[in-house]
Amino acid sequence: MQSAVGRNVSTALVRLLPFVLGLLAGTPMVAVERTEPLPAQLEGVGITAKIDNPLPLQLEFEDEDGRVVRLGKYFEHDRPVLLTLGYYGCPMLCDLVLNGLVDGLQEIEWTPGSEFEVVTVSINPLETHQLARLKKQNYLTEYGRAGAGAGWHFLTGREDQIKSLADAVGFGYRYDESRGEYAHGAGVFLCTSDGRLSRFIGGIRFEPRTLRLSLVDASAGKVGSLVDQVVLYCYHYDAGAGRYAPAAMNIMRAGGALTVVILALALAILWLRDAARSRVAVGRAHL
Repeated sequence: MQSAVGRNVSTALVRLLPFVLGLLAGTPMVAVERTEPLPAQLEGVGITAKIDNPLPLQLEFEDEDGRVVRLGKYFEHDRPVLLTLGYYGCPMLCDLVLNGLVDGLQEIEWTPGSEFEVVTVSINPLETHQLARLKKQNYLTEYGRAGAGAGWHFLTGREDQIKSLADAVGFGYRYDESRGEYAHGAGVFLCTSDGRLSRFIGGIRFEPRTLRLSLVDASAGKVGSLVDQVVLYCYHYDAGAGRYAPAAMNIMRAGGALTVVILALALAILWLRDAARSRVAVGRAHL
């Protein structure tokens, strides 16, 4: 038979259980450090974005029409550049990234070739420009935005050129011979018009607001409206969450500045009203 003390302890534990579960539900899980080595096919795979690192714009690739082009060609229009790395024969992940990108871009009124450029580069040196052209046609059809073909470029290249670009932005990948596939990460890179890495957004889904503000940020204010600039000032990029979050201090500063402007306008209106009344009073006194 269970003792009174045992029953009391059991009752206390039962009562505490919902509380403990509630705490666990609201507490982020702590990552456990890996002690076992990574499989050989995953060594060097991952993305460590090299923010503010210059891209090697002298690299040469083939575009979807088979023309040899310098990477720097896409940075000559004083527009931010959205860069993706993957390969056209990828069985799943690369398509998920591009599908997510299309979904996000469809919610933005800006168009590639007008406000920004998109450059998609294959990491597989065996892929041809014919395959790149087919991939471009498929995604332009899915995107459905008139004129986007002039600003979305699908490239192929030699292994050394691909590796140099991947290293410059921090995109680690590896070919798995046993599966005949490439192991790599997922996400998109935002680059400035002078060829520096400005932002990396990881994952396969990209919020329209995050894409828009990232383009505004990468353009140094050359793309977007005054409202975009104000919103960008009041938000900061949370790399862990992969999105922009409110910046409390900047919001307070902006709110304070707006309050000062409103007070100044109110005082100016009152002053003008009093001045007008004074002129009317003086005019009546002379009658």
